[in-house]
Amino acid sequence: MDETVAGMTWPGQLHPEARALLAQFDAAGVQPYDRLSVLEARAVVAGSTRLQGPRIELPSVRDLLVPGRSGRLPVRVYRPEPGQELPLVVYFHGGGFVTGSVAVADRPCRLLARSARCVVASVEYRLAPESPFPAPLEDALDSVRWLAGHAAELGADPGRLVVAGDSAGGNLAAAAVQQLVAGGGPPIAHQLLLYPTLAPTRGSASASLVENGEGYLLTRGSLDWFWDHYLADPADASDPRAAPLLATELGGLPAATIVVPEFDPLRDEGEAYGDRLRAAGVEVEVVRVHGAVHGFWWMAGVLAQAGELTERLGARLRDLLG
Repeated sequence: MDETVAGMTWPGQLHPEARALLAQFDAAGVQPYDRLSVLEARAVVAGSTRLQGPRIELPSVRDLLVPGRSGRLPVRVYRPEPGQELPLVVYFHGGGFVTGSVAVADRPCRLLARSARCVVASVEYRLAPESPFPAPLEDALDSVRWLAGHAAELGADPGRLVVAGDSAGGNLAAAAVQQLVAGGGPPIAHQLLLYPTLAPTRGSASASLVENGEGYLLTRGSLDWFWDHYLADPADASDPRAAPLLATELGGLPAATIVVPEFDPLRDEGEAYGDRLRAAGVEVEVVRVHGAVHGFWWMAGVLAQAGELTERLGARLRDLLG
C-alpha cells in the first residue's frame, strides 16, 4: 500500500488525477475554508458527494438513534451480507469537527462495508462551533459503547470491533480508543485512522505542514480555522483527549492502520503517531500513499486512488478479522 500504480505515480510526484482536480478547483475559484463562514463550509463539504461516484446498493442500510449523554445520536448501519455475524466497524466522518455528516460519508461507507465484509456503523456526532470539545468525543465514546453492547442486534460480532475515522474523525477514533482502553472497554480489535488530525497545527514546523500547507486542498490556514472552532478554550490544545498525539501512555492500545497521503499537511503527525505507538509496543502499519492529497478517500468518482485504498483496506480488515 505504499505506492500508487494507477497513473504511475512515484514518490514526490502528484498523481495526475489529483493534479487535474486541483487545477479544476483553482479554475473554479474554490476558496479555502478559513475564508468561508461555517455554513458556507458545510455547504461546500455537503456538495462534495458529486466527486464520490455512484452509490452502490447493499442488502441492508438502516438508520438508528442511539443514546448519548446529551441526547440521541443518529447512526447509519451498513450490512453487506445477510445471515452472517460480521465484524463491526464504528466510523467517524471527517470535516474538521465543523463540517461533514453521515450523509456526506454514505457512499464511502457503503464501499468499505462491501470490501471489508464488515457491518459499518457511521455516527452523526455533534459539530463545533455549536458543540465544541469535548462534545464530539463524548458522542464518539457513547456510540462505541452502545454499538458494541448491541452488536448482536446489528448482526455484528463485538469481539471483532474496529474503531475508524478519517481526518477529524480519525482524531475522534484515536482519542476514543485511548479513553476506552483506559476506561475498561469495550475491547477493540483494531483502529483504522485515515489521514488523522491529531494535534493543533498552529506553531508547528513539521515538514509536511510547511511543504503542503498551500495548494493541496487542505491549507494551513484552514487547519487553524478548524481547530479554533473545535477548541473553545485554547488551554484544551494540550489535552490529550483533544490532541491524542500528545498522550503519554500508549501501551496496551489495539493494533493500528494509519493512512497518510504524501501531499497532506497532516502527513507527518500521522507518521509520528505511528512511531509513538510502535515505541509503546503497539503493532502498527503506516501507509504513505504516494501522489495523494488530503481527503482523497471521499473522491472515488474522480480519483482512482480512493477505490484502490478501499479495496486494500477491505483486504486488510478481512485478513485481520476473518
